[in-house]
Amino acid sequence: MSRSRSRSRSTNVGGGTRGTFFRETMLGTLRLAGEDSTRPVRLDLRVSADRVLRLSGTTHAATGGRIRIAGWADDPGAEGELEISPLAGRRIRYRLSFTADGRRISLDGWKSVTPLRPVTSMTVLPYTLYEDGTRIGTGTLRFPIVTGLVPFLASFRFPRREIPGPESRGIPRTDSSDPLMAPRWRGEPGRTEVWYTTLTDPATGSGVWLHHELVAPTDGSEPYAHGWAAVFPENEPVRHARFGPVKWVGNESGFAADGISAEPGRLTGAAGALSWELTEQPTDTALFTFPRWSWRRPLLPAAQILPAARATYRGTFAYGNTTLALDSAPGASARIYGRGNARRWAWLHADLGDGDVLEIVTAVSMRPVLRHLPPLVFLRLRKDGRTWPRRPERSAIGWAGIGRFRADIGLPTWTVTGRAGPRRIRVEVDQPAERTLALDYTDPDGARAVCRNTERADAHAVLERRRWGGSWRIEAEWTLTGTAHAEVGTR
Repeated sequence: MSRSRSRSRSTNVGGGTRGTFFRETMLGTLRLAGEDSTRPVRLDLRVSADRVLRLSGTTHAATGGRIRIAGWADDPGAEGELEISPLAGRRIRYRLSFTADGRRISLDGWKSVTPLRPVTSMTVLPYTLYEDGTRIGTGTLRFPIVTGLVPFLASFRFPRREIPGPESRGIPRTDSSDPLMAPRWRGEPGRTEVWYTTLTDPATGSGVWLHHELVAPTDGSEPYAHGWAAVFPENEPVRHARFGPVKWVGNESGFAADGISAEPGRLTGAAGALSWELTEQPTDTALFTFPRWSWRRPLLPAAQILPAARATYRGTFAYGNTTLALDSAPGASARIYGRGNARRWAWLHADLGDGDVLEIVTAVSMRPVLRHLPPLVFLRLRKDGRTWPRRPERSAIGWAGIGRFRADIGLPTWTVTGRAGPRRIRVEVDQPAERTLALDYTDPDGARAVCRNTERADAHAVLERRRWGGSWRIEAEWTLTGTAHAEVGTR
């Protein structure tokens, strides 16, 4: 489980179109069917829209957060959508799904906006709970004006969205419209391209890793597709299986080879005793770990992106006689395109909770000059809807003394430290040997590398902000036990 302590907010965002982010807390009661008394309820939401709110129109926004119902539910992974239409539709509708006592529950309610009662109508939310379409309870939530208005107004952000989220209405992405998932390779020899997905099953604590790879050999021979799947159970040995190599035949929307696919909104396949059928619902916008231009113009040895910084997964993952029934499993899919693996590298994906996420790629290149430099660090922290450092280059040029970002790559523990602007961060990642799987990679030129991966890593991150007097105070601190995704690669 992860724990988070946050004391302030970040200040930087990337470029793109303007969106809207805010937080809202509501308090109230619930009466379940068959019960005479009501239960206290608290709802803490994060709301994110891919454009600036239009009071005269209708805005659809994705939402997630925590719902607490005394003696019945405490789910930090509630998710859904808001329909914000105070003037055009005269309502603000809330639709959420959450888990209570092992059951999947839906909440549906709306604030009926009227000019005759503007304060009451904008702060009172009658709602109904449903299970499998059957009404099981009703209640009312209220926005606490006295204690909640100032935090609510202070939470508003209008960040530049790095990529407008196609899931702003909470709909799973099941088509082939995401250009960031489409193959980058255009027939050049000496290239490798990767689609990979990592996630954590909230019910069992198991981690899952799906790796799909295209390799175009340097000698111009036929490109091929291959990959592997792995599961990291909490109290069992790591299981994995490879698939391929098979001839690459091409796919316009993602990866597809030998009955295995990784496409927008869906991942399916089987390898050895492992099989999976998953749907993916992005819950955040894209995150460019490297500079945005490096994905469009492959001038660097390699580049990595996340088509969505966070996503949830539903479906099944089977291994041996065990089947994981995944529901709202947090994780993300990522992409890599380049000329092969680094000389040594480390990677971290950490869902920090409350919509925050940390992505790190640090590596020593195989290029003749770059191979003699300390590891370059690409660190992206998305906190409160904003991304820090504002530009990925700020962390990567730390070796020159500008950003002062450093990486100490090793096993079982590796660390990254750095400073940009008034903030500094320290991240420590632990990959216990019993939770780590070693697999070998083959570069387009035939060279070999070994990656040691775990989807059950531990991580601790401390973000600090500099005071006017020069001292530092902790802005946020996160501890993840068995839910971080990490790897270290060497030659």
